[in-house]
Order: sequence, then C-alpha cells, then structure tokens
Amino acid sequence: MSDIFSITGGKPLTGEVTLSGAKNAASKMMIASLLTDEIVEIENVPRQQETAITQEIITAIGAQIEWADEHTLRTTTKTITSTSVHSLSRKNRISILALAPLLHRAGEAFVPLVGGDAIGSRPVNFHIEIIRKMGASIEEEKDGYHATVKKRLKGALIELPYPSVGATETAILAGVLADGRTTIHNAAIEPEIQELVMMLQDMGAVIQINACRSMEIIGVEKLRGTRVHVMPDRMEAASYACMALGTRGEIFVRDADHQHMITFLNAVRRIGGEYEVKPDGIVFRGASSYRGIELETDTHPGFMTDWQQPFVVVLTQAKGISVVHETVYEERFGYTQTLNDMGANVSLFSNCLGEIECRFKGQNYRHSAVITGPTSLHAAEVEVPDIRAGLAFVVAALVADGTSILRGIEHLERGYEKLEEKLRQVGAQIERKNN
Repeated sequence: MSDIFSITGGKPLTGEVTLSGAKNAASKMMIASLLTDEIVEIENVPRQQETAITQEIITAIGAQIEWADEHTLRTTTKTITSTSVHSLSRKNRISILALAPLLHRAGEAFVPLVGGDAIGSRPVNFHIEIIRKMGASIEEEKDGYHATVKKRLKGALIELPYPSVGATETAILAGVLADGRTTIHNAAIEPEIQELVMMLQDMGAVIQINACRSMEIIGVEKLRGTRVHVMPDRMEAASYACMALGTRGEIFVRDADHQHMITFLNAVRRIGGEYEVKPDGIVFRGASSYRGIELETDTHPGFMTDWQQPFVVVLTQAKGISVVHETVYEERFGYTQTLNDMGANVSLFSNCLGEIECRFKGQNYRHSAVITGPTSLHAAEVEVPDIRAGLAFVVAALVADGTSILRGIEHLERGYEKLEEKLRQVGAQIERKNN
C-alpha cells in the first residue's frame, strides 16, 4: 500500500512558505564530512528521503551521527568501518561521490551502480575516469565499482567534456587531499558547488575558482572539522513561484535568494509575471495573462533544468507559442504527455529549437518542446515518475479544474520537505490518502 495525493485545483494560491535547505547542497556536504575525523556540524539540513539515503550511506561507512535539532546534523567519522556501500537497500547516485573520500581515508572503495531519476543518462564514466586519472585502479563488477589506491591519489589535469555537477564534485573531493595540484577545466559552477568549495576551504582545503570554468586545487595532508549552513533550495523556490504564477495567486517565498534566482526571475518577467525582491525573500504574483517565450536550459548561470518542468506548466497558460530547448538531460520531457492528457498542447521535437546546437543534436532525442496556449487544464489521475516531473504535476493539478490524484508521491518526498504542509499554508486543497 502506498499513499496518494488528492489535489483540487482551480483557485489562486496565496500566503507564505519558508524554503528548506537545498538537498543538492546538503547531501554533498554530508559526503564531504567523511574527509575528516573531526566533528562536522551542518545546519539547515532538509529532512526528506535524499537526506535519509545520504545518512544511510555515511553511517554504513562509519560516521556517527546525531541531530542537535530538527535541521542540524552533527557527524563524526573517526575511522572508516566499511569501505563498501554495497549492502545499501536503496541505490542512489549520491553513492558514487563516496569513492574519493573512501580512497583518501582507507585506500579502497566499493560503490553500487548509480540510481536516481529516469531523466537521461548519468555520466558515471566521468567520475570513474577522474579517479583513474588520479592514480586509482578501478574494476567494474556486475553490481558496482571496486577501487583501490596505493598511498594517496595524485593531482591531475581533469578536462571534463561537459560541466557535469556530479563529476565536478568528484574531482573536488578527490583533489583536496591528493598529492599535488589538480586542475579542473570545464567545471560546473552552480551555487551548490560553490557552497561545497567554501565548506572545504573552511576545513583547510586550498581551492581556487578561476575564470572560464576552471578550478585549481592544491592537495593538503589533512582536513579539520567545520560548521556550515546549507543554502536555501532554489529549486523549491522556483516550484512555489510557478504555483503562484500558474494559479494567478501571490506567494511570498521566504529565504529565496535573489542571487541564485536571476535567470529564473528574467523568465518570469519575460512572460509577464510579477515578482518583488525583499530583504528576506521574494514575492511572486500571478498576472491575468502571460505571453509565450523561447527558453533554453543550461548549466549555471543558465536556466536550470530543474526549473523547466513546473515552468512549462505555467507556459501552458501563456498566449501564443513557447519553445523550450532542454540541453542538460536528453529525456526530460517525458512528463509532457501527461500534461497533454490534462488538456495542454505540447509537441516534442528532436531538433535543437534554440539559439545553440546542443550535444544532443542528431541523436534522435526529443529534447525540444513547443507549447501552444493558453489551454484549460482538467483534473486527471497521474503517476509521478521523478521529483521534478512530479512537481510539475502538482502545479498542473493546482491549475486544473477538478480533483486530481497523484500516485508515486514517494518521488516528491525524496526532494521536498513537508510539501503537503507547505501547500496547505498557501491555501492548496490537498489530502493524503492511503491507496
């Protein structure tokens, strides 16, 4: 038996929500805590399934964890008690990031095959090649990767074919305790990456972020403990913004950071939506009508791929034609068929319908969407396939007339803390039911 959400839409949402800490920052900080045998305290940790999975990973390795309060985690890994995360019941892409810390601390590591949302390929080969280039021996086994290193990892020149967030994180985690200098070309520079860099700097690492997506790391012998505060979740901020826009309501998103939202805010203004930046957050206001735009997802500082799905729902309410070119994940428009079933008019194309010809050109991936609007959405019974598509379905259900049923809400709970409670705070009619 699994729970479902029953959501009745068709009315403006108004009120205030407070953002949780960013899961994509918190989970990586928890992994980074393995690099020291001293106490690491992480504040503003979101309590959702991804945090629980990451806690399971680091405790399996030897971390001792206590919660000082609901959102403050204190962890100490005095010794590595296991070099394998093979026994974990839930595979997750976070596990690949444990490779470097385990090799630094124990000289050996086993991590399971990468899991996560079915939204396109996860370039695990980037991670493996980075670790190999830094001197580790890695064997691929039927259910994971076994790595060993003699003495220390060695600094190296890492040239990423794509600015992958995960691969950049692996290179950073590997470089900070490596012997010598590590240079990363074409690195990801997302705010969550910068938060990880600042945390490691405070732990004693030497990391320089240079121009043109370049990083330089000088390995040190040892890292110390630290206390760090997790940044607010910019994906969650955009989610509630889209709810306000889609339902033509008004939501104050407390702790939304202007600096992290610049590209998203530009898109809001281009379609005719309204926002107001305040010292402690951002107010998003719906408008009576919207206009279609052309939009392209990209790595930071571009328009986030995780903002795309809920924003497409808003574009179904815009007058005219909107074009969205997805350049980060090749299979991220699978959710649009459900939107069409709810009354939207979204067509998918394999062409690069944007200003740039992306890496998916000529590969027959339907990675461009043309949205014709406005269209009236109606309630439906839908299955949630992953976190961000699921949030798009929540926005669609809130916009639609009638009562929608969402199954597979465990995906939403992996990425959103207290989603049901926060939706009620802004006036959503939502019920959790046992299926």
